[in-house]
Amino acid sequence: MPAPNIPQIRLYQNWLRETRGLSFDSYDALWRWSTTELDAFWQSIWDYAGMRSPTPYSAVLAEHRMPGAVWFPGAQVNYAREVLRHVDAAHAAGMPAIVSDDERGQVREMSWPELRRQVASTALSLRALGVRRGDRVAAYLPNIPETMVAFLACTSIGAVWSVCAPDMGTAAVVDRFRQIEPTLLIAADGVHYGGKALDRSAIVQALRGQLPSVRKLLLLRTPFATTQIEADADWTEATARDDAEVAAFEPEWLPFDHPIWIVYSSGTTGLPKPIVHGQGGIIMTMYACGLHNDFGASYGANNFGERFHWYSSTGWVMWNCQLAGLAAGTTIVLYDGNPAGSKEKPDWSVLWRFVARHRVTFFGAGAAYFTHCMKAGVEASACGDLSRVRVLGSTGSPLSEEVQRWGSAQFRDAGSKDIWWCNISGGTDFCGAFVGGNRELPEVPGQMQCRQVGHAVEAWNEQGQPVIGEVGELVCVQPIPSMPLYFWGDEPIVQPPGGEAAHPPRGSGSDLGRPGVEPGPRYLSSYFDTYPGVWRHGDWLKVGEDGGCIIYGRSDATINRQGLRMGTSEIYSAVEGLPEVLDSMVVDLEYLGRDSYMPLFVVLRPGVALDDAMRAKLNDAIKTALSPRFLPNDIFQVAEIPRTLSGKKQELPIKKLLLGQPIEKVVNREAMANPGSLDWYVALAAQRAEAP
Repeated sequence: MPAPNIPQIRLYQNWLRETRGLSFDSYDALWRWSTTELDAFWQSIWDYAGMRSPTPYSAVLAEHRMPGAVWFPGAQVNYAREVLRHVDAAHAAGMPAIVSDDERGQVREMSWPELRRQVASTALSLRALGVRRGDRVAAYLPNIPETMVAFLACTSIGAVWSVCAPDMGTAAVVDRFRQIEPTLLIAADGVHYGGKALDRSAIVQALRGQLPSVRKLLLLRTPFATTQIEADADWTEATARDDAEVAAFEPEWLPFDHPIWIVYSSGTTGLPKPIVHGQGGIIMTMYACGLHNDFGASYGANNFGERFHWYSSTGWVMWNCQLAGLAAGTTIVLYDGNPAGSKEKPDWSVLWRFVARHRVTFFGAGAAYFTHCMKAGVEASACGDLSRVRVLGSTGSPLSEEVQRWGSAQFRDAGSKDIWWCNISGGTDFCGAFVGGNRELPEVPGQMQCRQVGHAVEAWNEQGQPVIGEVGELVCVQPIPSMPLYFWGDEPIVQPPGGEAAHPPRGSGSDLGRPGVEPGPRYLSSYFDTYPGVWRHGDWLKVGEDGGCIIYGRSDATINRQGLRMGTSEIYSAVEGLPEVLDSMVVDLEYLGRDSYMPLFVVLRPGVALDDAMRAKLNDAIKTALSPRFLPNDIFQVAEIPRTLSGKKQELPIKKLLLGQPIEKVVNREAMANPGSLDWYVALAAQRAEAP
């Protein structure tokens, strides 16, 4: 176990005291200052992170409104500059930039100077391919170092990045990329996943054929493709330059609100929303969140040797979080492959061995991953030397108390000190976290420790009033820099003085930030239709008296039994706490004029049957943990729970399906991790429709 370092949040508070004369007697006092004195707080983040601009800015928050806040007008930044400023110091300390591994055990290390060289070479190659500032670059790439280089090269010349994972179907990728009209496609012609080589050359050709805006293809050739396809440029050649122009290359200075990337909502129903974030907003929020995530520069004395790993595919926003490690000067460690081994030989210890092998200090993954590990009986102590791990990170869905206790016990059993859990909850929407961890606060298993600095998060009751100790709608009542600039193609509404609203012709939202320009209707309906001027996130949240937070699932998938509302996560915690249950899902079907109907779907361990005794055990677990009111009307044993590509349970689509809506209207199979699982639910819906 590395020597205990000073928490990042404490270092920041020490700096506030020394440079600003600000002292806070509690975290709550710090949080309240950061969410009420927005100009002072975000200016402090700019200064503390050492950000700079070649041009002055006229204000921190020039327009204080939601949506449409205007931050740091006049400032110029570039994400790639934030990363590459660490090159010399990190390399002098002997720290690599990226360590990567895959299912075949191919380990690669990339030094910081090599990262800088490849980014410069690729950026110049992109310019030679005709890519200009503001052009969209679409990437179809897995979680490998090449993807990190491609992003940094794009952002360094002001191109707008967008990536989809190669585990997504052709239609799902086209649905996303076609909306943003990319001029360049960067793609891998194959991947290795789940123990198998998967040829993706046909999909790459299909993407090029179905994306008419794409003028050029930059191809990453792999040994997994069985067909050689033509491309305008080869990745190996694009990254190979090492000449005077490469050595002299510097990332462009970009306006603070210049688009950095386009990420997408899950696309469960209809087209996924193409969410545009700005360069400066992402950088600022990334630094604020870093105070809570508590990883630091690997070359600094406080975090010497830090190695950050958060398991993710490129289709999940946690890939962006992993990328943030580089901006902090941290060595990032990537794994490309299935964390569960193969279907033929399931193995949930894969990542634990990977973490031990590469001396990872911060190990993050989705909450569902840790649940699977517990259910599979993984013994971390048998996976190698994990003594360097000091943090376990979790997100994606609520982490149950039982799973957190299990994970902590794994390290105590191995003779290590108590592990710190950094449990966070945020979203793709703003590429950050509303609630998260704080190493200086007590930990309560099953909870997140606090609301993050700069994020004015509250739980609101049905009257729109903030509540403590009660479950309410998660809202954010103050702007944060990384809230979306706009949705691509969602035409902004211009309100001329004394005139009628009009739509500018371009529809990309690029006029946002100017007086009189408001985000488009799709943006407004996504976050601001319930409470005008207040961000509604769509989660159930309870904030405790001590500031601890619990997320209770999506507020649009609420359980409402005889007037008692409940988030689905509490039922999952009760049900999945049973050793026989591997996974579960519950939906509440509400009808006009008659009682609601609540089925529970469970995936049981192999060899376990849903007999009367098992039903009684499930009901008893719910009754004991919650209330008899929340007993299901029916329990069904299923092979799989439908999940999105990022691992979220498809509660709302299944609810709509069982209420009679056609499957093609409620879910996009291409946006799912396991589309084959839907057939059983479709059959159940048909059976219910035929019943009297």
